[in-house]
Amino acid sequence: MPQPTLDKVEKIIAVLGLLFFSGMFAQIAPTSVVSIVRYIVWLGPTVLMIFRHRSTRKIACRSKLLWVLIGILLLSFLWSDYLPSTLADNREVLQMSTFGLYFAARFDLRQQLKLIALSFAIGAVMSFIVALAVPEIGIHGADHPGAWKGVYGYKNNLGSMMILATLAFVFVPVRPIHRFLKWICLFMSIALILLSTSKTSLTMVFLLFLTLFFYRKYRWRGKVTVLFLDIGILLLGCVGTIVFAYWVDILAGLGKDPTLTGRTLMWGVTLTRLMDRPLLGYGRTAFWAPGSPYAVEAGRAVTENFVPPHAHNGFIDLALDVGLIGFALFTIIFFKTYFKSLQRAYAAVRPENLWYIAFLLFLFMNNIMESYLLYKSNIYWVLFVTTVLSV
Repeated sequence: MPQPTLDKVEKIIAVLGLLFFSGMFAQIAPTSVVSIVRYIVWLGPTVLMIFRHRSTRKIACRSKLLWVLIGILLLSFLWSDYLPSTLADNREVLQMSTFGLYFAARFDLRQQLKLIALSFAIGAVMSFIVALAVPEIGIHGADHPGAWKGVYGYKNNLGSMMILATLAFVFVPVRPIHRFLKWICLFMSIALILLSTSKTSLTMVFLLFLTLFFYRKYRWRGKVTVLFLDIGILLLGCVGTIVFAYWVDILAGLGKDPTLTGRTLMWGVTLTRLMDRPLLGYGRTAFWAPGSPYAVEAGRAVTENFVPPHAHNGFIDLALDVGLIGFALFTIIFFKTYFKSLQRAYAAVRPENLWYIAFLLFLFMNNIMESYLLYKSNIYWVLFVTTVLSV
């Protein structure tokens, strides 16, 4: 196959993969089509990486700790009480990690950002079309009256995806002739955040851009104090996300027992149970598997007959999956990548160099109140793997 044709095919596969892992196809396509796309974006990149095994291996070796963590996730079926569930879900870890490696090995930062922006532009347009043409799919009913969910299945999912879209549209490099399209896409993403009625998403967009302004305003200049200030900003961003997004719940609970819509009650149960298996956890998704008494116990802490699908905190769920050993590995990988991204951001001349730090800030904040990090097949883990290997 001629190289220009192969390049186009690979870009199509990349966009298909990003759309698949964002969850778009699951909402608007038949199951058979979703399965076909799943294997295209899994087997296609795998075959291409085999042909480029030397360059792929070089990229993969940039973070050996990442593959140790992925290895623990894949082997967690060995200590899972729900072997079939863990084995089935581990397929998703393998798919996401494979695609993340391919995306990092095949495309440089500018190419990655252009493909990410294109994927989210398609998702935004499709969300408007589905919400207006088929509101029973694109707009919530009695559960969240009037809140848009677009092609992402739930209002918070739509809000979360459009935060990433907003960041991508701001930082993507485009020719002057395409700037008008870039601003249209940016407007669509912000409009969808508002239509989703997700307070967390709106708060995070505001806090993320305040933080990124700081990174552009102040240069590294080798000062250690800047590092401590950065960590402080990261933590304050997380606290700000909670306070601004849930201020009504917090004010309503003053003097009583504010629980952030039951999250803190679940967290108490899950962290107590984590201490029963502190080193390696319960195995991927086993804690929340169908029929699990642990999920029932966590749900009863909130209300009777409620069985939560996850802890509403990505870091707690990671610890439940692979214990404190896996959580410690993730923490080391995250902050090592975070500080490398900071160096790149402080030295940035081109706006796209802020993308990696923006994504890591988003990932950290977004998993404080929701469980997006490793829940099912998702774009967050794909982009995390890509970021770790690219930085």
